[in-house]
Amino acid sequence: MKYQSGPDQIPAMLLKISAPAIANPVATLINESLVTGYIPKLWKTARVVPIHKSGDSTLVSNYRPISLLPVMSKVLEKCVYTQLRDYYQYWNYLTPDQSGFRPNHSTTTALLKVCNDIQAGMEQGNLTGAIFLDFAKAFDTVDHGILLEKLKNSGIGDRTLTWFQSYVSDRSQYVSISGSSSLPLPVTCGVPQGSILGPLLFTIFINDLPNVCKASTVHMYADDTVIYTSKPNLPQLEAVLQEQFTEVEKWIRNNKLFLNTDKTVTMLFGTAPKLHKLQNPHLCVGTKSNGTLTTVTSLKYLGMWLDPNLSFGPHIEKLSSRLYPKLGALYRNKSCLSPAVRKQIVQQMLMPAIDYGDVVYAAAPQTHLHKLTTLYNSFCRFALQCNYMTHHCDMLKELNWPSLESRRTLQLSSLVFKSISGKLPPYLNRLLPPAAPSSYNLRSRTSTLLAIPQYKKTVARSSFSYRAPQLWNNLPDAIKSSPSLKSLKSSLLTYLNTECTCKPVT
Repeated sequence: MKYQSGPDQIPAMLLKISAPAIANPVATLINESLVTGYIPKLWKTARVVPIHKSGDSTLVSNYRPISLLPVMSKVLEKCVYTQLRDYYQYWNYLTPDQSGFRPNHSTTTALLKVCNDIQAGMEQGNLTGAIFLDFAKAFDTVDHGILLEKLKNSGIGDRTLTWFQSYVSDRSQYVSISGSSSLPLPVTCGVPQGSILGPLLFTIFINDLPNVCKASTVHMYADDTVIYTSKPNLPQLEAVLQEQFTEVEKWIRNNKLFLNTDKTVTMLFGTAPKLHKLQNPHLCVGTKSNGTLTTVTSLKYLGMWLDPNLSFGPHIEKLSSRLYPKLGALYRNKSCLSPAVRKQIVQQMLMPAIDYGDVVYAAAPQTHLHKLTTLYNSFCRFALQCNYMTHHCDMLKELNWPSLESRRTLQLSSLVFKSISGKLPPYLNRLLPPAAPSSYNLRSRTSTLLAIPQYKKTVARSSFSYRAPQLWNNLPDAIKSSPSLKSLKSSLLTYLNTECTCKPVT
């Protein structure tokens, strides 16, 4: 992609049509929109369909609004989205502290980064204080004038800026339910819900938030934002967090967003002995309204429950309590399900919940992980309809499924392979540096060895930066030298599929 130079030598982005695969009439309409900087009002009208979530169906709060945009609008947005994304990637404009809606990034990579930083702080004997921000309807309250100004400051050309101004302005929406429709109402702020460009535009809008937190670390997944720092004692920690939160509140006011202070909470992390020495293990961070943020001892962040010691006990406990009732409901209807369907249900409906974030909680104490192993064995018995005397190794062999430990090994090894291939976020790549040449031995010169940090504490050895290189270095060279991720997974599954050693030999 070629970018023009603006009057101040700032690279100016100019939208172009480059869609030979699109039918000619469609390409003509899209090109006309990009050239004139105008989007037809009909393309900016959203149909909102309310979907009932749960609870009393007469309460509006129990419905989730789903915005549906015209197909032509989606095609146009896709052409613009690709160019805008490539432009920001080319100039490395987006902050590395944002994991939302970006290639090679995910909630799992964000969790690994935040948890690894906290565990590194524990290794140094520090306390880590975190503030988890809760924005009130962040996507719906984006100010269009501020958004356009931020686009302009990043080098967007005048003609392209005109197109974006047309894109966010003069929008409307109406509610459609049971064949009836309301009158359309104007949408004067926010990024369009249900759009392709909306998430990227919000990422651009919130991109400069980390700039105001110079004494702490910020990580974001879209609007899910956490601010944290590590200090030797509680007074120092509270002083830094208070200063940073004050700056964040100013940034929020200046950008016309709203913070839900009732749901914005703080959390204190540290080793059990370190926290036990504190008389009052709470953080005192004040708000502009003279209130104090609530300190919690467990919190669901990006789908994972965190606890002060990062033992992940609460997460595993809640995960088990959520899945056992589902398994019970399936058992009550087992007569209606064939063996193939039962196996498919386990693989597609139950296992994703266990697999999610398994590389994060993989180093939890065995007392916690054993609960998931017991649950997994119950899944296998349901799929095979066998009795409780059947050994779990026999069930796994018949189902051709790996153990939970093997699944976690596979996931962690895949992440390391992606890192070596340059397909992980930079903040994770930095945690996996290559080992010094002197540490290579004759048997391992054909593949990459990673440096293992010299951590002494058990909690630090649970971190991604320790577990990942340790696991990778111990793999056979033939597996580490796999030409592709698919080949690595196949070879690793074969390597891990060893004979059961937990049963006595007869």
